[in-house]
Amino acid sequence: MKKKHAVLAATTLAALSLGLTACAPGAESAEGTASATCPDGKIRFGILPYEDPERLEPAYQALGAALSEQLDCPVEVIITEDYAAEVLAMENDSLEIAQFGPLGFVFANQRADATPLASFGDADGNPTTYTGGIWVPKDSKIQSVEDLVGHTLALGSPGSTSGDALPMSALADAGIADQVTADYAGGHPEALLALVNGTVDAAQINSQTLATATAEGTFDESKFRQVWKSEEVPNDPITVRGNLPQEFKDAVAEALLTLKTEDVEQVSAFLGVDPAGPLIPVTVDTYQPLFDLAETMGLTEKDV
Repeated sequence: MKKKHAVLAATTLAALSLGLTACAPGAESAEGTASATCPDGKIRFGILPYEDPERLEPAYQALGAALSEQLDCPVEVIITEDYAAEVLAMENDSLEIAQFGPLGFVFANQRADATPLASFGDADGNPTTYTGGIWVPKDSKIQSVEDLVGHTLALGSPGSTSGDALPMSALADAGIADQVTADYAGGHPEALLALVNGTVDAAQINSQTLATATAEGTFDESKFRQVWKSEEVPNDPITVRGNLPQEFKDAVAEALLTLKTEDVEQVSAFLGVDPAGPLIPVTVDTYQPLFDLAETMGLTEKDV
């Protein structure tokens, strides 16, 4: 596949020398007393930048504040610069907990023994999923993945499940990976915008971004067509670092699973979960299809 790598625009200051941005609910520098639920005086909660960080921040501050109250420990929300920075931060013991994309979790599990604790349930408490997709203008001659030969395709960010790996897999399966010019737009919203502005022939748009953009009025679905759709992908896991005490892991799991729907509904909305429900338990097995995808495509953390 022909790829042009775009550098993500910096929207906030870097921290920890890992491209991290911190925003703690309440007093940003406050630290609590060390305890079983607060082993280092605070809990650092990593978030991947799947949307504009300025939009994600208030949603995760609400979740972080609720978690802080449950654990009696300050929670510092850290939105990482990119997908790779989040994996590296957990590997380097710079995060205690983190929400990873499904594919990012594969590498975090392999490198930092990240353990999935919870994901985002629907109003009935059932697991939720999303799909990757490739979209074109309604009047485009492109009718299928095979028709993308010789055309431009906007991807999201390197290492993204639906913004990179899944559309890459679709092109590879069709045997046309070397005949499509794919350009990293810098994120899911940016890829959608590239299609809306007519700067590319096609773009990856997952069901989460589609729901958000449609609700906000930034995407008119009647003017575009979906020419490819992935299988269902389990929603993002919230994980804990593997080398932390089991007592802490158990406490975090219990706290996450007892949060109220209103504590997580802002985040759930970004993930296409509407109406929102509580967080629900997940395991490594939940994400086995992503481990299989990484193995089939020969992906490693370097691809993030």
